[in-house]
Amino acid sequence: MAYNESMVVVNGSQVSCIGHDWEDIPDFLGAKYGEVARRLDLSFNQLRSLKGLKAFSQLEELIVDNNLLGNDLRLPRLPRLHTLMLNKNQFTDIEALLEHLVEVTPALEYLSLLGNEACPNQLVSMDKDEDDYQRYRYFVLHKLTNLKFLDTRKVTQSERSEAEARGAFMKVVKPKNDQDTASDLRSESTVTSYTPLPRGSKDARNHKGSVIKTKKCNDILE
Repeated sequence: MAYNESMVVVNGSQVSCIGHDWEDIPDFLGAKYGEVARRLDLSFNQLRSLKGLKAFSQLEELIVDNNLLGNDLRLPRLPRLHTLMLNKNQFTDIEALLEHLVEVTPALEYLSLLGNEACPNQLVSMDKDEDDYQRYRYFVLHKLTNLKFLDTRKVTQSERSEAEARGAFMKVVKPKNDQDTASDLRSESTVTSYTPLPRGSKDARNHKGSVIKTKKCNDILE
């Protein structure tokens, strides 16, 4: 895939490459901006991997909303990263993601996962309710103890206390895909025989990527 450096918008230490259908992070981006970028916005692309982030060792904010990132995501160690937005991707396994973030983003304080199956709420699935979402919050806070803001809401002291006491038991069950279901049916048969974003402009100057500015789920999810 051909990459054009004119697609990149730079404003001081903020680098934006929005809406270009990139499938990966081009080498030139890290080579040219890796040492200076503190905020990187790669929203509205087709990214399935973030391997090119290794050059961005000083990164503090990363926004990758509306991509194709999934459970196999691997980030380099980003010791200064405090804000991570992964809205509207393809995450289903929340536990695996959180355990990875614990290892590579020790300074993380702001996280948003809206629009992923791993984040259960009624705006994504009508069979989920506020109780499902609250259990998810407890589990996330149990894993990421330094979070100050999750999705659209500030972390409260009562949530933090509940997460410490019971968060380990609030694991969100990974939704089953068709292949899993078929496998279960085969197993049962054998035995018988013998589980927002903003209406976004793709203009780098207008894209709102900070969870702090988010007021309601409806502002993030269409």
